[in-house]
Amino acid sequence: MAAAKDAEIAANQAARGGIDIVYDGECPFCSAYVRMVRLRDAVGPVRLIDARSDDPLVQELKAAGYDLDEGMAVRLDGRIYHGDECMHLLAMMTTRSGLFNRALRVAFRSERAARILYPPLVLGRNTTLRLLGRSKIGADASAEVR
Repeated sequence: MAAAKDAEIAANQAARGGIDIVYDGECPFCSAYVRMVRLRDAVGPVRLIDARSDDPLVQELKAAGYDLDEGMAVRLDGRIYHGDECMHLLAMMTTRSGLFNRALRVAFRSERAARILYPPLVLGRNTTLRLLGRSKIGADASAEVR
């Protein structure tokens, strides 16, 4: 079943020819992750979008109710994947080359494992941002409104 799902994702990706990833550019973990994951080799063009930017996709996600402080997001074939679902998808789409990519694929290969592992990652991100004196994405938006 997993192989069929991987094949379906690959076929969809080939038809579209790219993927959009929205991540927190001020989070050292998020930034390192998107640099290290080898998606270009597996899926073609990858557009990395800082969730703190005014990119139209960021605005679209916020308007649709996605909390970018609670997870990164991927747009693939017009569908949005957020949080643990996003990590599972990215893990299944990354190449198997390199220790990081193999470990990611093993850790997030099942949707259940992704649901369990993702919340501690978000907690670590939020704690790190606080320790570094950086605001959360939602705090940036509320500061602009004032």
